[in-house]
Amino acid sequence: MARVVIDIETLGYPLESFDETQQEYLLKFSDTEEKKLETVQKLALYPTTSQIITIGMLNPDTGHGKILFQSETKVDEMSDEGVIHFLSGTESEILSIFWQDLVHYEQFITFNGRGFDCPFLMLRSAMVGVQPTRNLMPYRYDAKIHCDLLEQLTFYGALRKFNLDFYCKSFGIESPKSHGITGLDLRGLFEQKRYKEIAEYNLGDLKATAELFRRWDSYLNV
Repeated sequence: MARVVIDIETLGYPLESFDETQQEYLLKFSDTEEKKLETVQKLALYPTTSQIITIGMLNPDTGHGKILFQSETKVDEMSDEGVIHFLSGTESEILSIFWQDLVHYEQFITFNGRGFDCPFLMLRSAMVGVQPTRNLMPYRYDAKIHCDLLEQLTFYGALRKFNLDFYCKSFGIESPKSHGITGLDLRGLFEQKRYKEIAEYNLGDLKATAELFRRWDSYLNV
């Protein structure tokens, strides 16, 4: 079975990019500066207030993959090991490539994909005029098409949810967060035009998710 791990990185639009009515709506319950800052940080969580800046795809069986990312300059290169293809473009361009590539896989694997990545990919595609080629939200209780590891490791909500970093440490897997970059750093990196670093950060998440999938597939997929 051809399968692929999917992970995205997103970046909220500046608050000033929204009109007055939208800003009023977004800040409706932000009655302190602290709450306003929290609201602004959370803009990256919603496809109506943010954009996709990186889409990662990694085959957990071969280790080959592709990182699609936004960049002001064109990038089309392979990693030193020759297994990861780094390719840049606009948001609509990387989405188009993603959907073209996805049709070659029978199963896709995510971590919290049903709660974030998958609806985000579908809605952003519609918003920028890119046609999806797959339904990323199939029947929830069958992992043969979409294996969401957060669903599997919590047995569909029977256990408490933890983040990827916590699960990696619990399973003895190197956490992608151990290298010092977190999602809160993405805006600074993007504004500094350090696009390749964002792509490499995304690759770290992909590798950790792929290893977590191998553990699930070996011990819990019965």
